[in-house]
Amino acid sequence: QVQLVESGGGTVQAGGSLRISCAASGRTFSNYPMGWFRQAPGKKREFVAAITWNGDVTYIADSVKGRFTISRGSAENTVFLEMNSLKPEDTGIYYCAATKRTIQPMGLANIGLVDSWGQGTQITVSS
Repeated sequence: QVQLVESGGGTVQAGGSLRISCAASGRTFSNYPMGWFRQAPGKKREFVAAITWNGDVTYIADSVKGRFTISRGSAENTVFLEMNSLKPEDTGIYYCAATKRTIQPMGLANIGLVDSWGQGTQITVSS
């Protein structure tokens, strides 16, 4: 079974930057997209970004476009989310997500197509 583990969460001042990572292990979906969702207190879980298995195509939510970047690491089944110009409204739990479906990264914005979730890592942006 696939296991997704996030790391790199923490607290940062507004305007700052932070990078979080997701490592997949076990029976991984190595040929299919991976991405990130986030959930703020009292809000629904929302899509953030996704990337193809080989890292050649990305899809970024409008709410973070121009500030966040998703990328694949040199190691297999590793995904990063670089967050810049952070705002207090970016605060929340960030979840790594994976699918075993042959879809484009934008398709992962549909939360119903996510097959595996990480436990989440807390990101707090102070004003």
